[in-house]
Amino acid sequence: MARAIWSGALNFGLVTVPVELYSATSDHTIHFRQFQRGTSDRIRYRRVNERTGEEVPYDQIVKGYDLGGDEYVIIEPEELEQIAPGRSRTVDIDAFVDLDDIDPIYFQKTYWLAPAKEEFARAYGLLIEAMARTNRAGLARFVMRGKEYLAAVRAGDGVLVLNTLLFPEDIREPAKEISKLPAPGQTRPKEVDMAVSLIDSMAQEWDPEQYHDTYTERVKQLIEDKRQGRTVTPAEQPPEATKVVDLFEALSRSVESRKRKSGGTRTSEGVGERGKRRRPQRQEPDLAELSKADLERMARELDIKGRSKMTRKQLEKAVRDASPEQTRRRAS
Repeated sequence: MARAIWSGALNFGLVTVPVELYSATSDHTIHFRQFQRGTSDRIRYRRVNERTGEEVPYDQIVKGYDLGGDEYVIIEPEELEQIAPGRSRTVDIDAFVDLDDIDPIYFQKTYWLAPAKEEFARAYGLLIEAMARTNRAGLARFVMRGKEYLAAVRAGDGVLVLNTLLFPEDIREPAKEISKLPAPGQTRPKEVDMAVSLIDSMAQEWDPEQYHDTYTERVKQLIEDKRQGRTVTPAEQPPEATKVVDLFEALSRSVESRKRKSGGTRTSEGVGERGKRRRPQRQEPDLAELSKADLERMARELDIKGRSKMTRKQLEKAVRDASPEQTRRRAS
């Protein structure tokens, strides 16, 4: 069983629920030791005074802020503790925002919030159900291990999820950091149509079980092959970059390849070969035969609210109820 890494109380208006914080993720990366090549000698790191070459005990080390020109401001550990946030034991929800409005770039690390005791399960379950129904996340601040965190508390699958968030000052502006970003207006309409067709042909429901860390699996195989003295097979080289002049042709071939794999049944808004639009094939589409991806596309075009959280049946009903005339026109 996992051990709680923090305990306190979740405050929601006048409701207080004692909770415990658990890490929701774990590191499965393969870790290596360092050795000098050709020997069995381990490489170790030491804290060494660069002037004397002598090792310095940890309790004799202080921090220094670089002012430039070999000038530093020396800070003692006790001075940092004096100005650090107090040892808080509460997660105070200050406001609620739509979960879809939080840009994923702000999400940092995921934790679970669990009721501290069974007697608090009813109030805890109330929060899960209310947040799930409204699709909102509670914005809160809390202190853990001497550091203040901004967090989003949201409903998970039978558990409250706490995501620590980055502060705005932690996010870089891409235009200031990257010089190779394309200028607006460089794309051609037919290329965009074909790219949209390719994206729609590759659309599917999110299933995390389909994705695994294949690199770690290859590292494990490499270790086993070398242990057994077997020949190591190198991985294939990545494909070359697509030339700009061949971009539309590459997109077209990709779409045709996807259509052959899926039996040619999935298209994007009637976009056919080389981006030409097809005539409507039927006047009364059977929504029950459409995939969830097709229904999501139609819901997006009909501007149906909350579509990202709907099941396939809910999407079908929402699309059917939105506008029968629009539904017939867009699905055909």
